[in-house]
Amino acid sequence: MPSVFLNGQFIDRDSATVSAFDAAMQHGVGLFETMLAVNNGGEVKPGDELSAVNAWDVVDLDAHLDRLIVSARELGLSESLRAGALGEAVKRTAAKASAAYPESLRLRVRLTITGGDLNLLDKARQVREGKATKDAVEHQPTLIIAATPATQYPAEMFDRGVMVTIADWKANPLDIFQGHKTVNYWARLRELQIAASKRAGEALIFQVSNHLAGGCVSNVILVKDGVAITPIARGEESEAAGHDGVVGDAETSGRGRAVMPSPVLPGITRRWALDWCAANDVEVVKRMVAIDDVLNADEVLLTNSSWGVLPVVRVESHGIGAGEPGTLGGELVQAWRERTGLDD
Repeated sequence: MPSVFLNGQFIDRDSATVSAFDAAMQHGVGLFETMLAVNNGGEVKPGDELSAVNAWDVVDLDAHLDRLIVSARELGLSESLRAGALGEAVKRTAAKASAAYPESLRLRVRLTITGGDLNLLDKARQVREGKATKDAVEHQPTLIIAATPATQYPAEMFDRGVMVTIADWKANPLDIFQGHKTVNYWARLRELQIAASKRAGEALIFQVSNHLAGGCVSNVILVKDGVAITPIARGEESEAAGHDGVVGDAETSGRGRAVMPSPVLPGITRRWALDWCAANDVEVVKRMVAIDDVLNADEVLLTNSSWGVLPVVRVESHGIGAGEPGTLGGELVQAWRERTGLDD
């Protein structure tokens, strides 16, 4: 059944292939977004594609697409992406996949944009030598959208919390590709493999300055004395400078110091969780976070678009708080469940 959207058309999963010369294959050039699609119970009329599309809600679709488009522009991948067309393709893919997986009420939708079947250096050379204008050699990136049944995480993960490890790999704030969701995930996946071998659910990544960046596939929110604290993400540097978003000691106010760029991905579920906190009178602080902040936190929470909010009860051998999920984490877990229909 044709259910994979590849460069403007739906094809069968086994036929969804890209060129061996695609920039993602050759050089790791690409971006992606992983989204959650939830069946809203709408009536699907036989032969009516629109009703099938409308039966699915993609959680935070606009926010995911906005982040992708900004990253594509800032990293020079493409300036031609349009949220409207991408959003329609995502919804149609969810509808197509629902026919292939009729028992699934939640789908994991992955949208991948690569540099396409093109030598990017040759393009730059043609423009530089005057052999072609930038518009004349504008290329179409490879676009792939695929939807599969969403992972069903066991309730015990959220009721009991998980253990995390400390990753060896460190994020570099001076690497302009950090803080963007690129397809180059090898370092993070390696750390996840190591964490899994220790029966951990995630690994925490720190920056070369030893400040927390987040998890391999998640953002981190700490809770201390009723305050939600999170590392500064890309794009928040100036906004958070008053909370130690600076070069130097995290205990100083940072007045007169330069703001460091952040290698932290501005997570979509992180943003939802912080907005929920603010709406429920929980103070939110964005600042540089050290290992002592993590170990001394009352609660540690991991956020991503697949599991929502996941409590951490242990960092390797060190227990967090009371050694069990805390109050704020429990409220956020429940709010996410209600938002995504898990309690229906």
